[in-house]
Amino acid sequence: MMDNREYILRHRGEDVRVLALRGAEAGVDVPYCLCQIEAWQKARVKLPRWAATDGILFPPRLNMEQCSSQWAAEYKARQVERLLPRGRASMADLTGGLGVDFSFLAPLFRSATYVERDPGLCEAALHNLPLLGAAHARVECAAAEDFLKATGCHDLIYLDPSRRDGTGRKVVALHDCSPDVQALAGTLRARARLVMVKLSPMLDISHTLAALPDVREVHVVSVEGECRELLLALAPGEASPVYRCANLGRTPQYFSTSGRHARPRVAPRPARFLYEPNASILKAGVQDALCARCGVEKLHPFSHLFTSEVLCGDFPGRRFRIEGVSACGKRELKTFLRDVRQANLAVRNFPSTVAALRKQWRLAEGGDIYLFATTLADGSHALVRCSRV
Repeated sequence: MMDNREYILRHRGEDVRVLALRGAEAGVDVPYCLCQIEAWQKARVKLPRWAATDGILFPPRLNMEQCSSQWAAEYKARQVERLLPRGRASMADLTGGLGVDFSFLAPLFRSATYVERDPGLCEAALHNLPLLGAAHARVECAAAEDFLKATGCHDLIYLDPSRRDGTGRKVVALHDCSPDVQALAGTLRARARLVMVKLSPMLDISHTLAALPDVREVHVVSVEGECRELLLALAPGEASPVYRCANLGRTPQYFSTSGRHARPRVAPRPARFLYEPNASILKAGVQDALCARCGVEKLHPFSHLFTSEVLCGDFPGRRFRIEGVSACGKRELKTFLRDVRQANLAVRNFPSTVAALRKQWRLAEGGDIYLFATTLADGSHALVRCSRV
């Protein structure tokens, strides 16, 4: 007779919808197995280390959707190693959840405590953490606020406040998340050398910094071009935080700067190459610092597109070769677009939308041509045609 484990191993490469139609099998909890198979299939992409570890128990779908990717978890571990190069005796994760971030952070410390108020997640953590190299971890089923009152000092306290209210609806405001980091900020700083907080990328960074004291570093983390996390490191340090932008994935990109007030250089006209900063840099609001760092100039102070005569091969974003530039008059565009039926179209600081321009110019999506509708230094509107570099 087949058991749950054998069923999962035999069928985990199959479509769970097809498996569900087959009905019950003797000795097998099919609904449970289908949940495990579906989660494992997602983990193959999002958490390959977990998917490759035999015996992992996966929690409900919502936790899989909300957890960090392996790329993001590994990034956090590298930052902790850099910020705490010595004396990593103990850490506590106050919002353990699925345990992804904890499983990468815990091995850096001699003592590690996973805190979670959901008994089901605690049970899964007790099972999974030894399999993931964190056999020394202690699991405590408690609310973050209660644990914080009773605990001593740690080298690191990490938390990822829940962004859902009691009814399951998503929330964004810092004080609406649970636990309320803003209310706990003083206690957190008193209990740890370093506090690391993962927040929604939807938060306004300036408002968040005004609400939280002692933010030493602001990390904006993207995965394959999509902004996924705002990560704050709280510790005594400079009055102005360092901004660190990471675009993780197959070809990672990193950029850091000490402020958001760099003075941009503006090009009188587009040169040979065009650049579009990645999502992390735009979210952090540090794109103007690229001028001095990368030897590029902006097309316009508010266009957030850059240009240069010489290719900047390590620009943190997308790089293009400019094939042509047109004014936006009807006659000029008719000539400029006469051979273009399909293109990747983007609008930057331009008084129209992608949908409206596609309809007006009868352009299909995709292809090898890239068009940027934007504003130039003299205030004129232009369409820039490019190819990827």
